[in-house]
Amino acid sequence: MTAIGTEADVQAPPPADRAARPGQMAPPLKVRLAGGGDWKLADARPSTFTLVLFFRGNHCPACRAQLSELNRRLDEFTQRGVEVIAISGDTEALAAATVQDWHLDRLRLGYAHVSASMRRWGLFISHGHDGEPEWFNEPGLFLVKPDGEIFYAALNSMPFGRPHLDEILNGIGFVTTAGYPARGEA
Repeated sequence: MTAIGTEADVQAPPPADRAARPGQMAPPLKVRLAGGGDWKLADARPSTFTLVLFFRGNHCPACRAQLSELNRRLDEFTQRGVEVIAISGDTEALAAATVQDWHLDRLRLGYAHVSASMRRWGLFISHGHDGEPEWFNEPGLFLVKPDGEIFYAALNSMPFGRPHLDEILNGIGFVTTAGYPARGEA
């Protein structure tokens, strides 16, 4: 079972004014790290963005493919001044297995993300079936500016349809060069 909380907690609708969106300050975010320690968004010091990738968990083959690619391409993000973290609601044991089994030797992996935070970030939450955890968040990808303001958000209600890393990298290159503003803030 994941660290998501109770069924009542998961089923409670998020307050409309609390879900994260571009132009707003990111909700507080603190997670445990696979391998030890904690990670806090407030402590991130990127030169351009912090990329926060919320993934479904160890049970998800689409997440494995995405995180494996992100692990391989981490230098491309670092060269653009982007600090990267991938986060799920998995337990410590599942997070450790994810790092080992998926060969994530470079990617920082957070775990034990709780449902209240998932809701503040506007993530979709699903009820598991066929060997999945009881509850888990669906994918989300955020770019957060160094001052903590959300610049970009991509949310999915299914495991497919995630933004391709090439598009994210090209977009980061464009917006940082052109001084392009955040969109979707209204």
